[in-house]
Amino acid sequence: MAKFYGPVGYAEIVETAPGVKEERIVEKFHSGDLVRNTRKLESADKLNDDINVANEISIVADPFARENFYKMRYVGYMGALWKISTVEVQYPRLILTIGGLYTGKRKT
Repeated sequence: MAKFYGPVGYAEIVETAPGVKEERIVEKFHSGDLVRNTRKLESADKLNDDINVANEISIVADPFARENFYKMRYVGYMGALWKISTVEVQYPRLILTIGGLYTGKRKT
């Protein structure tokens, strides 16, 4: 099993003006193990195929991660940010399943 250490992006809702709320990304670094490492190409009506991974990363859940696992948006792995599609709680670990590339807001 390969080791993992990298950033996980959490979306926190903040009020930027009265009545206006938006997501702000906060990154926390976590360590753990790469449980499953797979990739697939998805063909579509586009010039280039999309690369998706279906990896599972098991991280050690610190108190912040355990209390905010529903806010997880992306994980940094192999030089890219990947969307977290599911989070499975198996205390003291969280199993993150990642999918396609993350294209949303990044840490500000």
